[in-house]
Amino acid sequence: MQADKIRHLKIKAALLAPVVFLLFLWVSNYGMKSGAEMVGAVLGTKEFESEEIIPESREVKILFFGDLMFDRYIRQVSSVKGGDFIFQKVSDLMSGSDLVVANLEGPITENKSVSVDSEIGSRNNYIFTFEKNLPECLARNNIGLVNLGNNHILNFGKEGLARTKEYLEGSGIGHFGHVEGPEGVSVVRDVEGIKVAFVSYNEFARGSEETALEKIRLLKDWSDVLVVYAHWDREYEKISRPSTKELARKFVDHGADLVIGSHPHVVQDQEDYKGKRIYYSLGNFVFDQYFDPNTQEGLAVGVSINSADFSMKFEETALIMERSGQTRVAGK
Repeated sequence: MQADKIRHLKIKAALLAPVVFLLFLWVSNYGMKSGAEMVGAVLGTKEFESEEIIPESREVKILFFGDLMFDRYIRQVSSVKGGDFIFQKVSDLMSGSDLVVANLEGPITENKSVSVDSEIGSRNNYIFTFEKNLPECLARNNIGLVNLGNNHILNFGKEGLARTKEYLEGSGIGHFGHVEGPEGVSVVRDVEGIKVAFVSYNEFARGSEETALEKIRLLKDWSDVLVVYAHWDREYEKISRPSTKELARKFVDHGADLVIGSHPHVVQDQEDYKGKRIYYSLGNFVFDQYFDPNTQEGLAVGVSINSADFSMKFEETALIMERSGQTRVAGK
């Protein structure tokens, strides 16, 4: 009897072996739920059935600012009180995001400033360079990515641009921007599991429109969200030009999910076009332009991206540039 029982078990094991192997292949290719259903079908039981697991959606937050300038009066203040002093009143706002992005309006070099104490309106007054310890300050204040595609980044030539990239990378800060050629125009960042592409448009760089459109076309299918950060339009004008609006809409038509503008030094209009948000200018973030209330105002835009469907929610925070050199949240 014992021998018959053992023989019976061996026969049963031999018959089940191919089934187990097929189940292994099925689970490997089609997942646990389909595999569990097959087990239940073979054994005539529902013990192995399992519910489909749907990942919970979550929100990833990216915070955008406008123009960041650390020369002239801002350089003088930060050299005495430290760079963190400049961000002190917006530190809570900056710390609450997964990624903070701003426009770096000038190079980081070892060169001596020529704009400090220069005559307002003179040529030297508009030539910027920032101290080499600035990236450490930016990193401490959660700025992780900067746009270099602007009209001041070459104030100290190609060498100044190269040094800027070295200093930024040394502090773990990413960068992108159309300066002279197609290199570095865009970057794709993994932000808490969401692939976000950033494409630069720089009105002051030759061929930037065509380059930006080509980058959008190439990166659209390789990213979950695509942002165009544009440096454009007229300074100090509150309403964007018709030609700027036309170009922004073209970016959306080609695949941009969001357009962020800088350069006018004032907050400009915004619009929703085909379900996509366009901010024509966020104005200043850190700047010493105290001659007009409009240039002392800026806008921070927090973008919360849903990880399931990549939909966006927007939170706008008005900013004020104080004569102390600090930037604060309006109303505080």
